[in-house]
Amino acid sequence: MKTKNTLHFTQEQVTKILSDVAEEKDGFNKVLKLSLEALMRAERKIFNETNNDVGNGYRFRKTFGMNKQLKLQVPRSRYHHFYPVLLAVLKDQEQEAREIAFKLYGSGLTTEQVGEIFDEIYGKKYSTSQVSRLFEYARNDVKEWLERPLESYYPIIYIDATYISTRRGNSVSKEAYFTILGILPDRTREVLSIVNFPTESATAWQEILKGLKERGVEKIDLVVSDALTGIEESMASAFSGVSHQFCVFHLKKNVLSHIKPKDKPAIIEELKEVIKVDDPTDTIEKAWSRWINFIDKHSVKYPLLKKMKSERYRHYFTYVKYDYRIRSMIYTTNWIERLNRDYKRTTRMRGALPNPDATILLLGYVAMNKKAYKRKIPKLNYDKSFQWEE
Repeated sequence: MKTKNTLHFTQEQVTKILSDVAEEKDGFNKVLKLSLEALMRAERKIFNETNNDVGNGYRFRKTFGMNKQLKLQVPRSRYHHFYPVLLAVLKDQEQEAREIAFKLYGSGLTTEQVGEIFDEIYGKKYSTSQVSRLFEYARNDVKEWLERPLESYYPIIYIDATYISTRRGNSVSKEAYFTILGILPDRTREVLSIVNFPTESATAWQEILKGLKERGVEKIDLVVSDALTGIEESMASAFSGVSHQFCVFHLKKNVLSHIKPKDKPAIIEELKEVIKVDDPTDTIEKAWSRWINFIDKHSVKYPLLKKMKSERYRHYFTYVKYDYRIRSMIYTTNWIERLNRDYKRTTRMRGALPNPDATILLLGYVAMNKKAYKRKIPKLNYDKSFQWEE
């Protein structure tokens, strides 16, 4: 009968051997591989003794080392499906790697750049398609977030678009991506939805608003948006009693687009007197009268301004009926404009995004991680037209 010889080393000898190995080329990873495999073999030995089981060879599992991918021998048992505790730790490491990859992508890097960084950190070159597959967990997270149940009441919502080059089939064009931002009764903010319209229409808005209602929204007091096609009718149909404020910034921009450069400085100064936010004695009728006088005065020279006397333009002055101390917060869509700038920073380096779903994935990631929205806006409490929480 053959006797099995076992070598016995002192602690000092083991330390010396490991130090010598670690100093070799790629030595740290060799020591790491030896250590992880030894831990799993020791765990299997205890498992087999406890469960009256026997070893049954090995299977291979890849993980990350120091600037290199490691291929570990994972011990198996014959009967009881031994699963090393260490594998759960390695699984967490892989999940962390996927999260890091998407954080880099969501911060503005391209899939190619993310792959290059992973090559430096983990020693494995990832193709752009492999990097995209790492994002699968993020797709699920963003999708769940964009479909989550919503509050029943939003005192104010804002709607605004950003335009992003998007590939659709064999062509690329700038498409509109609309963000719907809500103010909660506790005066914090959250993005309710991000939607893409290849072409904008009242029917499309009706579908979006139907989706908000299905997710739990029952009441909205005020909507702030640009003069989007059919938006006020769609809103009034979906949420009875809602008021509408068209973005004054866009109004000023539209006026100035009809004015010759030499006249613009004077027009800008006049608009400041027509559209003002800090007069507590102002009324909608006074503001509307100032607007009509302004149009009558300048439409003589610029006839295209005449169309701006239509009743629809009254929606630009809804803000005046609210407390003068919050008017600057509700007469433009500026709060979404800031988010749009964050979107642009994330998409700027990418050229055309491959499809609308990929675009919404990125925008959703940016929106759901907007920490500033968790801060309360105390000044909103000045106006008791809204049902603010104490």
